[in-house]
Amino acid sequence: MVNNINENVDQRHSTLKKRGCGCSKDDFLPEESFTSWESYAQALRETKIRLKDRILSRSSDQLELHEVRDCSQHQMKKSLNWFDLIWFGIGAVMGAGVFVLTGEATKNIAGPAVLLSYVISGISALLSVLCYTEFSVELPVAGGSFAYLRVELGDFIAFIAAGNILFEYIVSGASVARSWTSYFATLCNHKPDDFRINVSSLAEGYNHLDPIAIVVSMVICAGASLSMKGSSRFNSFVTIVHIIVMGFILVAGLSKANVANYSSFAPYGARGVLKAAAMLFFAYVGFDGVATLGEEIKNPGRDIPLGLIGSMVVIITIYCLLAATLCLMQPFNQVDVDAPFTIAFQAVGMNWAKYIVAFGALKGMTTVLLANIISQARYFTHIARTHMAPPFLAAISEKTGTPVTATIIMTAANCIMAFFTSLDILANLVSIATLFVFSLVPLALLVRRYYMSGETSDADRKKLILFLVVIMLSSIGSGVCWAVSENAWFGCIITVGVWFFATLGLNLMLKEARKPKVWGLPLMPWIPSASIAINVFIMSSIDGASFVRFSVWTAILLVYYLLVGLHATYDAAKEIGSNASHITDVEANAARTSETGVANN
Repeated sequence: MVNNINENVDQRHSTLKKRGCGCSKDDFLPEESFTSWESYAQALRETKIRLKDRILSRSSDQLELHEVRDCSQHQMKKSLNWFDLIWFGIGAVMGAGVFVLTGEATKNIAGPAVLLSYVISGISALLSVLCYTEFSVELPVAGGSFAYLRVELGDFIAFIAAGNILFEYIVSGASVARSWTSYFATLCNHKPDDFRINVSSLAEGYNHLDPIAIVVSMVICAGASLSMKGSSRFNSFVTIVHIIVMGFILVAGLSKANVANYSSFAPYGARGVLKAAAMLFFAYVGFDGVATLGEEIKNPGRDIPLGLIGSMVVIITIYCLLAATLCLMQPFNQVDVDAPFTIAFQAVGMNWAKYIVAFGALKGMTTVLLANIISQARYFTHIARTHMAPPFLAAISEKTGTPVTATIIMTAANCIMAFFTSLDILANLVSIATLFVFSLVPLALLVRRYYMSGETSDADRKKLILFLVVIMLSSIGSGVCWAVSENAWFGCIITVGVWFFATLGLNLMLKEARKPKVWGLPLMPWIPSASIAINVFIMSSIDGASFVRFSVWTAILLVYYLLVGLHATYDAAKEIGSNASHITDVEANAARTSETGVANN
């Protein structure tokens, strides 16, 4: 009897693995709502009911870790450890950004105090890393922030966040690929457009075709598809070389140091330091890609905290040293905005060093592009598992243990954009999606710690909602005050005070409903609350056009969600939920039968 029930359990798990993740034509829209026009019409008539269900319902840890992951048919190979994650984290973040952003921040915004700006933005990024770390340990799945938001804030919020972050992955991947061509041209002593094909019949900004960007992306895609461990080894090697190059730049630069350049340390005042910190935060973006590797990590509870936090500490240290070295080499008002380190070396008679800088940037962009392709493929894979995207994209190769289909599709999107679109246009497409998600993850973490369905009382739930709303509104208020006036210190003091007392109230008036099982974020609720405030504050420094693009893209996502994604995920959630319940019932019956047999014996 027990054997028969166990066989039924195995069969059910097998069925779960096979459904929704094949490669047939029907797998684009296999859900019940799309079986016929009549079914689709009925689904549209139920849009209001289904939308309410998706907004109010939540996934669970067990669903994300088992039933949803089973939709990929095969499992990703667990081949990574903490050492791999540290180098992956460094490689994902440390690209060409520090070579570009430092010049503008130093000359026009902060002066030599850019060192403090890097410290402040680094601490801000570290707060986000800490929030990601707790979720990554508890939910080591390929979906990263998408899975975290599904569990705590629901499908609807998770989809909006995921759609925006995927778009930014594609834009940033295309931008890095074209930048790779630019720095490669510098190494060859050529102008970037010398290696591009000019087609005059195409519109300006789209007429310099970049075949090198395509080739580089395709080569990295092939490596990422064949082996995650092999990709990790390549990344580790290239990143170590990159660190050595950074070390050379530091040593060579400090040999020409002049402490007199620090005589005017903060010429633009505290406001300049904070404004530069907001801009330099984007030099730290990319660490969230490590969270998408959860399914491929041998020991998530140990390796993820070491990898995420360790890599960010290394990055903060190197960035601060580079910024300090630049200002010691050259007076801040002589720093070049576009190529600060190259011109600084030329100014001290080391013209040859520009090739070392270009080589370092090229190495950095190679690992950033690799991390980008790997991360977005895994992110997209988990989205497809929930049927918010065609479920055949969730397939995992049995041979390589990697999401080959999603990797190829996402790389193709990168290539199309990189081939036609100029760097200027790509730079203007960078949206607020990253900061939007970075704000939602700590919010979700507060919900996770202080609310548990069925256990938290209605009174405590209302208090939690009130405190979270006040924290969000006070954070937005601080950002608005800072953005609209240069003399808004009084308003910022008031909004920061409101934020402080809201966080203090959350700390004193509510008890944690859930304790982390393996690794927990210290200083709750202060760290996630501070992360929300800082990320929202940084948003205030972004230009209005970015908010317009964010709104337009979000509107497009909403149309897709209401017409397709809502109904697909609604049907999939019902199927996965019923299958999970059936498995639980069968396993419970098996356990009871086993206990009865033992008792009879």
